[in-house]
Amino acid sequence: MAVMVTFLNLIIIFSVVSTGKSLSLNYYEKSCHDLEYIVLKTVTDATARDKTVPAALLRMHFHDCFVRECDASVLLNSKGKNKAEKDGPPNISLHAFYVIDEAKKALEAKCPGVVSCADILALAARDAVYLSGGPKWNVPKGRKDGRTSKASETRQLPAPTFNISQLQQSFSQRALSVEDLVALSGGHTLGFSHCSSFQNRIQNFNATHDVDPSLHQSFAAKLKSICPLKNKAKNAGTTMDPSATNFDNTYYKLILQQKGLFSSDQALLDSPKTKQLVSKFAASQKAFFDAFAKSMIKMSSINGGQEVRKDCRKIN
Repeated sequence: MAVMVTFLNLIIIFSVVSTGKSLSLNYYEKSCHDLEYIVLKTVTDATARDKTVPAALLRMHFHDCFVRECDASVLLNSKGKNKAEKDGPPNISLHAFYVIDEAKKALEAKCPGVVSCADILALAARDAVYLSGGPKWNVPKGRKDGRTSKASETRQLPAPTFNISQLQQSFSQRALSVEDLVALSGGHTLGFSHCSSFQNRIQNFNATHDVDPSLHQSFAAKLKSICPLKNKAKNAGTTMDPSATNFDNTYYKLILQQKGLFSSDQALLDSPKTKQLVSKFAASQKAFFDAFAKSMIKMSSINGGQEVRKDCRKIN
């Protein structure tokens, strides 16, 4: 598998033309040789202290790449009247920014002014998946950090309420295919969701049904008990799947059992092509891992930044 993924890396590197910034596997070979070791150690240490870190880093990377490309704009703090991406509604629950800060601090001590925050985040997301039992892939490097971050632009993120045509449109706008959509959705195997992201499926679903009829009855009852209309516990919610700290193909198996958490998860059964891919990944974890690695390289190679920040939370 390692050989296959490396080969895929090379194919994608040579085909990445999104903004004319070519990425390469050996970008820091001379300027910061210990980069990957430093990022991996930082993510490993943080995960040992807090098991929610891998899911947080993977989600952070997705949310960065889907707004202004993979330029670390999600890491910038709001300043003055400008409300940054991290304070936009879909990003309020993002956390573990300190992990990127720690990696950046260690890298600045070793090779100052060299490694971009965007590259650190891309590597940290890869390491998060690998440390959770998922695939490992070679990350093309050479991204630059962006200078703009606007909370209003987080509306571009695909929502958990999206139907299949909205999902396909969102991904195709970023030159990502239907296979990329289904493979990258598998990132939902990690993490936790608050009630607000799936409440639409268990209360007042539509004029005919209170509960989404595509939701398994026993699963709907469980979700209703966790997220009652009144007297809901603060931060109430549930894990994305029962093995929420293990990166595996359980997510796809649950969708086939009508136990996908979000409308956007269950929507993957609503077109023949996406349904076939869900079945394929549910049947073979290796097929999922190979596809996920390939799609992560493709998604994370979209970059339009301009600088290498000294501090990931503010522009130079």
